[in-house]
Amino acid sequence: MKKKIRLGTRGSQLALWQANHIKDCLEKIHNLEIDIVKIKTQGDKILDVALAKVGGKGLFVKELEDALLDGKIDFAVHSMKDVPVELPAGLHITAITKREDPRDVFISKNYDSLKDLPKGSKVGTSSLRRQCQLLALRPDLKVEVLRGNVETRIRKMLEGQYDAVILAYAGVKRLGMMEFVKEVLPDNVSLPAIGQGALGIECRIDDIETNELLKPLNDEETSYCVRAERAFLRVLQGGCQVPIGAYAKIDGGRLIIKGLVGSLKGEKIITEIVSGDKEDCEALGETLASIILDRGGKEILEEVYGRKI
Repeated sequence: MKKKIRLGTRGSQLALWQANHIKDCLEKIHNLEIDIVKIKTQGDKILDVALAKVGGKGLFVKELEDALLDGKIDFAVHSMKDVPVELPAGLHITAITKREDPRDVFISKNYDSLKDLPKGSKVGTSSLRRQCQLLALRPDLKVEVLRGNVETRIRKMLEGQYDAVILAYAGVKRLGMMEFVKEVLPDNVSLPAIGQGALGIECRIDDIETNELLKPLNDEETSYCVRAERAFLRVLQGGCQVPIGAYAKIDGGRLIIKGLVGSLKGEKIITEIVSGDKEDCEALGETLASIILDRGGKEILEEVYGRKI
């Protein structure tokens, strides 16, 4: 008889793709029957306000975490870029899957690249990180808040509400919508969000059996990289309210991490790179954050947060 476990997920098309992907992977490894439980989060309900103004990343995971703690589901699947660095007591990320391409993409109906956009063009994004980097490169653009799922954002662009939108490569690819992509943005143009492209599997710490079932999904290289990025974010006390980006990769056993802190309108951006042994991933992320804070990041963050850090 197959063991039956419950997987919690948001109900968007992308979240369901991710949940079904994890379900398929687990069912190939184990003799399991997995029920997908759709849970609506606050982030799915509030679609007309920028995330920075209504609570940030946690809006996409809190209800899933509540269901985990209440025993209504056995594990949850998240986009790692949506997961706050501090998790509720009793929960942990037991696996981080192999990362899809973490970069951002430029999508437009009428223009082939970011540099081709005429002055005054309207670009849609929900991310202050993307806004900051776009305006640093092209201060002549109008960057406006665009919420909603991937399909909605692309539809609004096609309808002419925006001249272009910037989205994550991973989400567009997973939904089979790459035909709309005009340009993949290098990380010196748009440094990715922390954890972008990776999926995280959250579980109760004391659920030993489920944790063992989930462990084979962990990709060691991706885990080192995302842990470094999240350590960077944790030191900066960051969320959606401030332009922060980081991307780590492993080359020849060494982890290289690039980080960014910027002002809201892109007038000032501080970037730095550090590298070291991949086993020291979290210490490298913390070191990178300290360097950026010392180089002026502290002043930028305090201005955005409106408090001392």
